[in-house]
Amino acid sequence: MLKQLINFYKVSSPRPCNRETLSSSDKCRLDSDTRINSDSRRLKYLKWSTFLSATFGYGMYYVCRLSLNVVKKPIVDEGIFSETELGIIGSVLFFTYAIGKFTNGFLADRSNINRFMTTGLLVTALVNLCLGFTNSFILFAILWGISGWFQSMGAASCVVGLSRWFTDKERGSYYGFWSASHNIGEALTFLIIASIVSVLGWRYGFFGAGIVGLIGALIVWKFFHDTPESMGFPSVNVPKQKKEMSETETADFNKAQRQVLLMPAIWILALSSAFMYISRYAINSWGVFYLEAQKGYSTLDASFIISICPVCGIIGTMFSGVISDKLFGGRRNVPALIFGLMNVFALCLFLLVPGAHFWIDVLAMVLFGLGIGVLICFLGGLMAVDIAPRNASGAALGVVGIASYIGAGLQDVMSGILIEGQKTVQNGVDVYDFTYINWFWIGAALLSVLFALLVWNAKSKEVD
Repeated sequence: MLKQLINFYKVSSPRPCNRETLSSSDKCRLDSDTRINSDSRRLKYLKWSTFLSATFGYGMYYVCRLSLNVVKKPIVDEGIFSETELGIIGSVLFFTYAIGKFTNGFLADRSNINRFMTTGLLVTALVNLCLGFTNSFILFAILWGISGWFQSMGAASCVVGLSRWFTDKERGSYYGFWSASHNIGEALTFLIIASIVSVLGWRYGFFGAGIVGLIGALIVWKFFHDTPESMGFPSVNVPKQKKEMSETETADFNKAQRQVLLMPAIWILALSSAFMYISRYAINSWGVFYLEAQKGYSTLDASFIISICPVCGIIGTMFSGVISDKLFGGRRNVPALIFGLMNVFALCLFLLVPGAHFWIDVLAMVLFGLGIGVLICFLGGLMAVDIAPRNASGAALGVVGIASYIGAGLQDVMSGILIEGQKTVQNGVDVYDFTYINWFWIGAALLSVLFALLVWNAKSKEVD
């Protein structure tokens, strides 16, 4: 029995490979297996490298995009720009970003995305460095508008990169995690840049954002790869052979896109999303300023409170699909109403409770972040896709996206005008009356809910 057991282990145990004793065919097979394992590990490394650099790189884009939002109050206090001028400057970025997001999406498909994304982050980082030396309103607005255009290169490059490096079955999971990158960037901005500004002043806030952007550009250049083919691998996604569309199919496609433009429900959803973006970017752009001017927080404390919003937004966005699919049977209207009302309540808690109450303000930002995280998913696209013809979902997203960023841009202008218009100087100190701005922001959130209710029973309409 013992002898049989010993013989069993002798057979089962792998023998040490002596390459000198192998035949030529065995050597070839061994070399092939070794090469396959090495290539598999390298491909896996390149995929993770591309994914992580896209995630952190796009977060760095946001640090460069939001730097202005942290330094508004110090800029006003030094008399560099007025609130209205800051509102106009902020809106320029939104408008150039909206246009650039549309055009650069087409360019990214045809570009080396490593160079494309690196260039965008490099330019926006250099713009931030220049802004630290700038006192001219015109030059500041032009530079911030240039930054908005190059900012739009980021998302397009990342989405194209994920589609090139990951299969259809993998892409959804990786895209979901990547989509949290802007929340990471927002949180980093309100913590890192605010810390720099608190110690060194507003100009160093731009310098800090610029340095972060330059580091991000180096990371993207080194680790964000163009295509598997450029790294010596076959394509991960072999495109399906597409036949030429027949005349009838082309007519149906064009008809579907025209139908989207003629659907009242799509435009109502676009308005709902635009008002939601007004409330979203009101807090994003002016929240730190509001907490400093109205409630007396320091720049660092105010930025910490606002940073809670994007962190909670990650949770809201990640669970939005589960909420609608598992709890409401795929219906978007009910959760859109619930989280829309949560958005309104959070703004009321944040804006209408007098005095500085740290934990109340923190709670308001938790609720606001969760609500906005869900609403970005539903009002910002998914509800429009649900009711649009299946072959025109891109057109529906385009309508909603353009309307959303127009709303964000108009918000910045209107907020700046209203804040400055209700400012008085008492004993040499600026005193603000935020009554009108409070109702503007809360009213926008409420209108978003009301417009969403108008399409409560909207259904998909396929082309006949």
